[in-house]
Amino acid sequence: MKIEILLEELENKLFFSVSELADILGIKENSARVFASRYAKKGIFVRLKRDFYVLKQNLNMYNNEQLFKIANFLQVPSYISFMTALGYYGITTQVQRNFFESAALRRSISFEPAGLIFNYYRIKKVLYFDFIRVNDFFISTKEKAFVDAVYLWSFGKYTIDFDSLDLDKLDKDRLNSVIQPYPEKTKRMVRKLCSI
Repeated sequence: MKIEILLEELENKLFFSVSELADILGIKENSARVFASRYAKKGIFVRLKRDFYVLKQNLNMYNNEQLFKIANFLQVPSYISFMTALGYYGITTQVQRNFFESAALRRSISFEPAGLIFNYYRIKKVLYFDFIRVNDFFISTKEKAFVDAVYLWSFGKYTIDFDSLDLDKLDKDRLNSVIQPYPEKTKRMVRKLCSI
């Protein structure tokens, strides 16, 4: 198959697996793995994680929502949170470009494909709640994103520029509800910062 035809076949996919590539090319998975690796070295594919790739030309044009979908996929289960979600909701204007933060259950990890950074912070299962599905990606509510950030910050694991946040945009009743399962240290900080 000519590369032009292959690229045409892949251009409408957000990302693709080695197994999908094998089907399209009509070859075995091991051969498709070698093919994908070769095309990643040539700069045509970008490896997202083991056996998953994206067309580099597509990745360069993706908007935040498409990148949020990729973030959800790279670590399952996870949801967009922290400053990334606060930026999405307009609570802060200080959001780093090409930098995406998520809460995850399994582990804290970072993926860095092609100049993008996807950071995952592991949180306890009891704190894994209050997120919604928007346009096929999972994102915390704005109150949960704030509390998640304060939680990590209160234990010295996260940096927040509080001056960049418009805390008046957060619902105080919802904050009060969200903080309930968090440690006392986090509750105290949220109450102090938001006057609740």
